[in-house]
Amino acid sequence: MNPFDNRRFNSYSAYYKRLFGSRVQKISIAAGFTCPNRDGTLSIGGCTFCSNEAFNPSYCKPEKSIRQQIEEGIEFHQKRYRRASQYLAYFQAYSNTYKPLEELKSIYAQALEVPEIAGIVIGTRPDCIGEPLLHYLNEIQKNHYVMLEYGVESVYDETLKRVNRGHDFATAQKAIELTAQHGIPCGGHFIFGLPGETKAMILEAADIISQLPLTTVKFHQLQIFKGTKMAEEYQQHPEVFHLFDLEEYIEFVIDFVERLNPDLVIERFAGEVPPRYLVSEPWMKLRYDQVLSLIEKRMEERDTWQGRLYSS
Repeated sequence: MNPFDNRRFNSYSAYYKRLFGSRVQKISIAAGFTCPNRDGTLSIGGCTFCSNEAFNPSYCKPEKSIRQQIEEGIEFHQKRYRRASQYLAYFQAYSNTYKPLEELKSIYAQALEVPEIAGIVIGTRPDCIGEPLLHYLNEIQKNHYVMLEYGVESVYDETLKRVNRGHDFATAQKAIELTAQHGIPCGGHFIFGLPGETKAMILEAADIISQLPLTTVKFHQLQIFKGTKMAEEYQQHPEVFHLFDLEEYIEFVIDFVERLNPDLVIERFAGEVPPRYLVSEPWMKLRYDQVLSLIEKRMEERDTWQGRLYSS
């Protein structure tokens, strides 16, 4: 029996409506962060798949003030999502906890000073978190919504090493558990189709992810971006990669979600970036809402739902 009211999965939009009573929209912010995988602390090459430029909206530039980015973001989204009345400042580009705590306080405060901002969502790496910051974010929660969003990408250490991630899965697991212990909602980002992972391996990952104390999850099909190390690998050895075609991905992601804990809120089933950044499959140029519609239609046809095969 489908445990959800109107959809066949635990949707992100419904999650925020339960919290805020209306639609809430994220406003992306580029606040001038870098990453220990880029500045030489761990590596200078970054993750082999990484291209933050592909995900940043046009208004999102670090040379602009945080307030200016928010104001331009609100104007942008009011044209596209007119129902949104509240906004979350989304610190998205690179590792947005990778500065001294006093600097982080100043950066987050600039966003929270904007009246339309109901809270902050902070994208970061699981090896860029610590107790002092978690204590501070817990204090912010008294007056604003806060979420930490971790790039986990894979539950397999061999994969993480292969893509030059710079941390193992145990690091991600520890960060998620520590965040949950501090009462802070946290999300996890995962990529389907990283080199070396079979469909069977990824499906088994659903059982592992289901046991993590996450609030939300994001799933992206592997997309290969121009100018990345992975693009070079793809051009030299395309046989190493399995890039999902559209129909295959729809069936696969439904298989995955059937095994997923129904308490986890699904923010995304697939990634969407401007086509000019892509060197991979044509269907990946579809808008996300088109892909989502196809997934939901197929879930109806299969009469299935998130967690149908889940057992705790």
